[in-house]
Amino acid sequence: MKLLHDHGYQVIPVHPKVSRVDRIPVVNDLHRIRRPVHTLTLYVGPACSKEMVEDIFDLAPGRVILNPGTESRTLELALKDARIPHEHACTLVLLRTGQF
Repeated sequence: MKLLHDHGYQVIPVHPKVSRVDRIPVVNDLHRIRRPVHTLTLYVGPACSKEMVEDIFDLAPGRVILNPGTESRTLELALKDARIPHEHACTLVLLRTGQF
């Protein structure tokens, strides 16, 4: 999140229990995001992402990055069916190599 912010991206962290990260306000679920989202970068395991599928559809991000550890066949098939672009990648590596 800090590296995204340092690269000039507007960051909206999502966490069910934390209210701030590095002075940035946190929303407790995806439904609280009220603006278009270009990229949703996930850092949750398959059990958690399975519960987020409908919320991700409602958010309608331009793409989803599945960071290491977030691989989920269920989520990937759902994203494919919904025609939401997604990729297996590391957000940090993408940022540091200019590929984000």
